[in-house]
Amino acid sequence: MTSGMSDAPRWIPRLERERLAVLPPAPPIDAADLADRVRGMLLGVAIGDALGNRTESMLPDERAAQYGRISGYLPSRYAGGRPAGTPSDDTQLTARAIEQLLADGALDPDELAFRIANDRIFGIGRATREFCNALRAGAPWWEATQASAGNGALMRMAPTVLPHLVNGGTHLWYDTAVSTSVTHNDPMAIAASVAWVALLWRLLNGDLPENGEEWLETYTEVLRVLDAGQEYETRLRDGPLQHWRGSLSQLLDGHVRRAIGARTSVADGGHRWYSGAYLLETVPSVMHILGLFGDDPHAAILAAVNDTRDNDTIAALVGAAMGAAHGTAWIPTEWRDQLLGRTLEDNDGHYFDLIEQAVARFVS
Repeated sequence: MTSGMSDAPRWIPRLERERLAVLPPAPPIDAADLADRVRGMLLGVAIGDALGNRTESMLPDERAAQYGRISGYLPSRYAGGRPAGTPSDDTQLTARAIEQLLADGALDPDELAFRIANDRIFGIGRATREFCNALRAGAPWWEATQASAGNGALMRMAPTVLPHLVNGGTHLWYDTAVSTSVTHNDPMAIAASVAWVALLWRLLNGDLPENGEEWLETYTEVLRVLDAGQEYETRLRDGPLQHWRGSLSQLLDGHVRRAIGARTSVADGGHRWYSGAYLLETVPSVMHILGLFGDDPHAAILAAVNDTRDNDTIAALVGAAMGAAHGTAWIPTEWRDQLLGRTLEDNDGHYFDLIEQAVARFVS
C-alpha cells in the first residue's frame, strides 16, 4: 500500500478494489515524442483553465452577449488589466499533484492531502473546500474526504500517470482511485477518474481514436467495467433528462453517443445534460467535445471555453486530452506566451518549471 497510510483502513476508495483488478495492465509507453506529449497534456490543463476561468459559470448565450466569441485570454485584474492567462483551482490542484510526485517519486496520499490544503486555492469548489477545512481541523485525509461526485478531483488527475510512464502496470489504476478518494470519495468520481487516466494513457502512447465514436468508446469501455450498477440522478429542472437516473456510462452510451453521431452542437448538448461541475454534466460535455473535435485541438478548447457553463474545468480537461494526443505544436503562440505560469498570486513561471522537472524526472 502507498506510504503514510499505516493508520488508515486497508482500502479507502468507495469503489470495490475487485473492479480495478479486472482492468488489464497499462502497457509501457514507447511513443518517441512522449516528452512533448506530456508537456502538451500539462500545458493543456493550464491553457484551458486560463482561457475559461474569467467567464466561469456563465451560460453560453450570456457569455457570448458580453464577450463575443472568446479566442484568447481576457484582460485580467490579476495581471494589471492586460490579457493574460492566470490560474484557478484546475491549474493549482494539478500543480500540487505534480509537486507531490516530484517530492516523493510516487503517490503519497498523506502528502497530496497536505499540499492541497496547505495554501489558498482560487475558485475552490465546495467539496474541496470542505475537505481542506476538515484536514486543517486535524482529521486524517480518509476522514476529511467528501462523498462528492463533483469534478474537483477529475480536474487534477493528469499528473497521476507520471510515475508509471516507464513501466505501466496495474498500480496506475489503484493510484488513480486513491488519489481521487483523497478529496472525492464517491464511486462515480473514482470510476470517472480511472477511465479518464486510461484515456490519457492511450493518447500519450500515440494511439489516437480515428473518429468521434472511437473517442467515446475509448473512455466508456473502461468506465462500464467500473460503474456497472451505479445509479445517480441528474439535477436538471426540465427537458428530456429531468429526473434521469442511471450510471455515467449509460448516459454517455445513450445521449452523448447520439449527440456525437448527429453532430449536435456543444451548446445544444449542454442544454440537454447541463454543463456544470457535477460529473453527470462535466464528463458528457468533455466527451461530446472530444467526439466532435478530437482531431482539431484548437477548435476543441474554444468549444469548451465558449459553449459550456463550467468552462474552465471542461476546457482544462479537454486541453489535457488534446495535449496528450497532439503534443505542443498546435498551441497558438499567444496562448503560450501570455500564459503566466502561476500557481499562486505572484510566482510567474512556476508551472512551467514544474512541467520541465516532471519531464526530466519521469520521461527523460
